[in-house]
Amino acid sequence: MLCCVLLFLGIISLWWHWRARDRMKVTSLAGKYIFITGCDTGFGNMAARIFDKKGFRVFASCLTETGAKELKAVTSKQLQTVLLDVRDSDSVKKVAAWIKAEVQSEGLWGLVNNAGILGPTAPTDWLDIEHFREPIEVNLIGLINVTINMLPLIKKAKGRIVNVSSVGGRLAFSGGGYFPSKFGVEGFNDSLRRDMKAFGVKVCCIQPGLFKTALTDPAQVMQEKKVIWNKLPLDIKKQYGEEYFQKDTAKKEKLSKICLNKDILPVIQCMEHALTSCHPRTHYVVGQDAKLFWNPLSRMPAVIQDLVLLRNRVELAASNAK
Repeated sequence: MLCCVLLFLGIISLWWHWRARDRMKVTSLAGKYIFITGCDTGFGNMAARIFDKKGFRVFASCLTETGAKELKAVTSKQLQTVLLDVRDSDSVKKVAAWIKAEVQSEGLWGLVNNAGILGPTAPTDWLDIEHFREPIEVNLIGLINVTINMLPLIKKAKGRIVNVSSVGGRLAFSGGGYFPSKFGVEGFNDSLRRDMKAFGVKVCCIQPGLFKTALTDPAQVMQEKKVIWNKLPLDIKKQYGEEYFQKDTAKKEKLSKICLNKDILPVIQCMEHALTSCHPRTHYVVGQDAKLFWNPLSRMPAVIQDLVLLRNRVELAASNAK
């Protein structure tokens, strides 16, 4: 009995110590420079606005002039926007040189690699290499390129790198380039974290579940899928069945209603913790669907993952033809 009591008290003590450690904040962050990619909409846009209000000197990259103009209209004069397509190496180098001139000897306290796209999500035999290429170029190669070019500035400040991955970097539940790109982000994040430890640079990874943003707009996702379906060879359509597309759409809509997180603020709160905590977490799993379903499922044996995920698939016409 005494052993049980001591064990219980030990667990409580460790938990209390972890909570206290987790809440410790870095002092004197006002005026520190941070760079956020993908600020036209969604996570990046909200993060830029919130961090600007908190006193950070924010560099916010946008893909479009409209996105940059709209963000600038609702933020302080201190926030600076810059146009950047992370797929364009020359553009990445120019932005890095511009930021270097702005921060000078202070360096860059934070880099938030947020820019990303979903790309087509469909069965692999519907797709060609170009369907895979764009998400990988943006989500993985672009992220790596931005990080490499910013590293000297981050090392100078002994700052933070925050990579926005996804639960899709732990569990692939559809075909397309998005999931390979996010698995790649996870691998890059892990190796980068270990490489930068000796320089006092902390590297964190955020793994959001399904959140309501422009990237996950169900109508847009299904429209892209429909375009691909309409171009498929007749033999593949026969294998899947003429009713496959409608049935699959209905299943995906049902799953989206169950899993969708409407409030994106928790993701930005994870970014803030990663940038301001004395002891940022290695991984931030965020979203009820991610915490209660996707993350636990990703840790289970493959046979269980397959059993669960395949239950949400539409039965193929080819299966009934046997």
